Amino acid sequence: MKNIVILISGGGSNMEAIVRAAGRDRWAERFGARIAAVVSNKAEAGGLAIAKAQGIDTTVVPHKDFATREAFDEALAKVVDGYAPALVVLAGFMRILTPGFVNRYAGRLVNIHPSLLPAFPGLNTHQRAIEAGCKVAGVTVHQVTTELDHGPILAQAVVPVLPDDTAATLAGRVLAQEHLLYPRAIAGWLSDTSCHNE
Repeated sequence: MKNIVILISGGGSNMEAIVRAAGRDRWAERFGARIAAVVSNKAEAGGLAIAKAQGIDTTVVPHKDFATREAFDEALAKVVDGYAPALVVLAGFMRILTPGFVNRYAGRLVNIHPSLLPAFPGLNTHQRAIEAGCKVAGVTVHQVTTELDHGPILAQAVVPVLPDDTAATLAGRVLAQEHLLYPRAIAGWLSDTSCHNE
């Protein structure tokens, strides 16, 4: 069975969409894959309760307990490695990961970013898109590399920017697409790796 470990920092809405899709679309039967664990750097992350309710293992590795990013990432990697993950999914995990962590999971670490990369890496993507006069915005699922928000693109979805949009209204429409795109992109990744392993 291919284990998927999801990392979250907050409410876990993308994680919940992935868990729902895994059950609905029978990932275990189709790809031999399951959501093995949800790990957070914050004990108060709302997504942990959602994962527990689905019978998924949860662990908290509080980043504030560690003096350096490297020490935190090493502790996080120990927890993740306990599940021998085929794929590590960042779903609203609000930590910049060290090159050591990223390289450890090279080719099997994915993230979702609320812009059409390579446009608007980093934060405040919706406000920046509006200020730039963009007619479209969107969301990107990509492999994670040591350069922030720059890895190979797995999937994208486009959302129109409306004349009266605020950052909040645009973010809401983008998030709705995130919940559709992220599970699809992961299923595509699992399908590709299943083909290569046969």
